[in-house]
Amino acid sequence: MLQRSHAVLVLADGTIFRGISIGAEGVSTGETIFNTAMTGYQEILTDPSYCRQII
Repeated sequence: MLQRSHAVLVLADGTIFRGISIGAEGVSTGETIFNTAMTGYQEILTDPSYCRQII
C-alpha cells in the first residue's frame, strides 16, 4: 500500500500550502505547474517534458 506523509509547498512569495504527499519523500525545488487534461493524467507523471516541474 502506498505510504502517504505530510507535505509542505512553499512558494517564492512565502505562501505555504500543507497537504499530503503521494510521491517520493524528500526536499525538492522546481516550477509549480498544473494540467487541465481530463484524461491521461497518469502519463503526466512519467512524461520527460515535465522534468524539474512540480505538478
